[in-house]
Amino acid sequence: MTTYPIQEHPCTVLTNEMVAPQYRHLMLRAPGAALLAQPGQFFNLLCPPDDHTQPFFRRPMSLYRLEREKQRLHFLYKVVGRGTRALARMRPGDELNVLGPLGQGFSLHPNWKTLLLAARGVGVATLAPLAEAARDQGRQVIALCSARTRATLLAVDYLHALGAVVHTVTDDDGSASMPAVEAFLQGVIVEEKVDALFTCGSKRLLRLMQKLGRDYDLPGQAALEQQMACGFGVCHGCVRPFLRHGRVVDLRVCVEGPVFDLQEVMTL
Repeated sequence: MTTYPIQEHPCTVLTNEMVAPQYRHLMLRAPGAALLAQPGQFFNLLCPPDDHTQPFFRRPMSLYRLEREKQRLHFLYKVVGRGTRALARMRPGDELNVLGPLGQGFSLHPNWKTLLLAARGVGVATLAPLAEAARDQGRQVIALCSARTRATLLAVDYLHALGAVVHTVTDDDGSASMPAVEAFLQGVIVEEKVDALFTCGSKRLLRLMQKLGRDYDLPGQAALEQQMACGFGVCHGCVRPFLRHGRVVDLRVCVEGPVFDLQEVMTL
């Protein structure tokens, strides 16, 4: 298991803009140690107090984009509760405390030349740094982005800019149904000679990618979204079962993950 320096970092908000209904893009200026983060890792953000209370727990957020030379961290997040509502009110110049980098990120085998990424909703934020790393290593990336509506599709333009071949499916036109997605991905795997599968953001999509991995004997990795408190393994609040070496084991998503072997993940 790889370990990384875990520190609190005082960051400065550069932008905090709405990019889709309920979704925002947060960009921070961060100190050097925070910029050691790798694709698939996350940070635990200390959301500011609202008008009445201080959110008790930090909010875990996957790294969406990293600009080391400009000392910038990027996050995509959905505004759903007290913590993220308070986060949404932050303005340029505000200070935000982040803890990290945390967890185990993605790993790329040298023989994997063509990667298939499939994400639902804000899960694409976790896979975007992987697409960038693959681009930098001369690998081909094919990405499937799924959402309820076209208005809530995220990071499509960014993935295009990274050189990925991007396909989109949505619930409102029926293209995101599991039978339709399965048939489409089967064609992609065969025609593009895909070497590995990656996913984040949906249990249904995870189960489908596991099935495709078994059907076509393809390796893969899944990044899990999980509620957690400390983010570094002390509280054991994010423990869930995995199938490892033929037996069920309990692992902490924040430490042993959030990226796991695709076939180890047991969908609850």
